[in-house]
Amino acid sequence: MPDSSMPKPSMDSLSQRMHAHLFDLTGRTDLQGVEIAGLIRRLANAYETCHERHMTECDLSGPRLGLLIRLEWEERQGNRDGVTPTELSYNQRVSRNTISALLRGLETRGLIERRLDPQDRRGFRILLTDRGRQIVRQHAPRMIDHKNQLVEALTPEEQAQLIALLTRLYASFTKELHAEVERS
Repeated sequence: MPDSSMPKPSMDSLSQRMHAHLFDLTGRTDLQGVEIAGLIRRLANAYETCHERHMTECDLSGPRLGLLIRLEWEERQGNRDGVTPTELSYNQRVSRNTISALLRGLETRGLIERRLDPQDRRGFRILLTDRGRQIVRQHAPRMIDHKNQLVEALTPEEQAQLIALLTRLYASFTKELHAEVERS
């Protein structure tokens, strides 16, 4: 068991030791891709933890609240027939199994309802309930305010630059994923 009285190594020290280890392992000194991937992963985890702590009153995970917001947006676009789980899976960029679990949780809480798809009686369409709409209207503004507070360490120009860079990086990953699918 680690000694809790011992100071934790700084991130710089830990990063330096990891760089040295990876150099010993691979002989490579250019580790920017590894560093970027690690930072993105840590940032995503920290972001989700901050969201969950801040939104405890809402008692919904980020992905579940995101689904409710998506369904509310669909309604505002005039879609009164609901959305299929497959469409939600694609739009939220999660697997069908994950979307099913998220939807079950929302349905159990009475925030969404499933209706038989009139075009395909084997499928369902997902719609918000009145209670789901109320949750979105109540908590979406708080969520946005909190996420904006999380990035206040960056100037508006830096925020725009980061968005542009992450968008380019995401496009590169997407291109790689599509090429991989085409090869298989």
